[in-house]
Amino acid sequence: MAPPWPTAAELMTARPMTLPHDAPVARALGLMRTRGFHEIPVLRKSRLIGMITFESIARRASRPLDTKVEHLLILPPLVTPSTSLPDLAEELLANGLRAAPVVGARGELLGIVSRTDLVRALPLALEARTARVEEIARAPELVVHENDLCRHLIGQVRVLEEHPLPVLDRKERLVGAVGVADLGRLFWRPTQGGKRDVHAGGGTLDVKVGSIMRSPAVTVPVGTSAAAAARRMSEEKVSSVFVVEEGRSPRTVGMAELLQLVVGKGRASGPRGRIEDVYVEITGLRGSGDPGLLAEIDHLVAAGLRRIAQHVRPTLLSVHFAPHATHRTSDLTIEARLHSDDGIFYASHTGWNLLAGVSDLLEELDGQTRRVREARRRRARTARSRATVEESPVDDPELERRIRTATGDDDPEEDAS
Repeated sequence: MAPPWPTAAELMTARPMTLPHDAPVARALGLMRTRGFHEIPVLRKSRLIGMITFESIARRASRPLDTKVEHLLILPPLVTPSTSLPDLAEELLANGLRAAPVVGARGELLGIVSRTDLVRALPLALEARTARVEEIARAPELVVHENDLCRHLIGQVRVLEEHPLPVLDRKERLVGAVGVADLGRLFWRPTQGGKRDVHAGGGTLDVKVGSIMRSPAVTVPVGTSAAAAARRMSEEKVSSVFVVEEGRSPRTVGMAELLQLVVGKGRASGPRGRIEDVYVEITGLRGSGDPGLLAEIDHLVAAGLRRIAQHVRPTLLSVHFAPHATHRTSDLTIEARLHSDDGIFYASHTGWNLLAGVSDLLEELDGQTRRVREARRRRARTARSRATVEESPVDDPELERRIRTATGDDDPEEDAS
């Protein structure tokens, strides 16, 4: 019997660092820079009122650093001490946050639990799984070069919050990684008391990515297990690793990809055909505000999952949209990853028609899972046939050959001998 999942009470950091509601943004940035935080709980008279994040600050980079943090708050998900690791993973993924506050029965702040805390507990949970990094890796949403200006990264804070981006040199070789913490250094210099870092001859963000990136990037080879990747991330204290393979661009395995492996695992197994408990993650559509388009995507996904659930029990579907970085085409690549009790399935589609791409992806996943079900049934029939043959020995060699042929157990080499 598998051990119970650890809970928020076991994983959280008790008595976390907090800020009062009237603290200046400069103080929040200072803590993020010196302590490595991405989100900080904000209190008013000991009551939790929200969290201040680097993203919420960067989105309003024009505001002065003496702005009170209460004007830049977000409302985080609230978890209880008994929330299990799979449910914690789902909460953090669904809200796009790296940490969430843990509250007691009266709403008091007990601690904070982060993706780092969850990933630290993952190796033991993932040891029994056969997932390899190449199976869960994702092409980065953006690739930057060491000579690019940091100014261009401000519009990509959400991507940087998720995981660092690969930095390439002029020969397209991986030379480092840049994340939100690296970008944060441009907003804050402790030696100057919270003043913005002013560079001679340009603005704060007019510096090259190569000057703030971390080098070398943390990499793992193809074939590395998900559990080993989680251990490497914890040891190196990074939020992602890059999967390197000869002849291919680097791919990313971040905390989100690892946490997806356990989302839904804390729920009781439902009957086949039930899709209410399937966690669906759609990324890459941040710029789309068309409710009709989003509703149509939801409709296609729900219909596809209903078909898929007739073959396997799905637990998570991840769909990522990646527009091609060129003005000459409106093509985009859509990648889908389906987690189920029968393993992980993948599909990819490139074209200009977004809805047709989603439909084709789901049809491909439906076909893959149908073939898995048919193979499972064939194995079951073969096992039953073999059991029957073993229980009833056959003295007639010709009849025995026909039975072996009918059950798929005919070995030409053995017959030749």
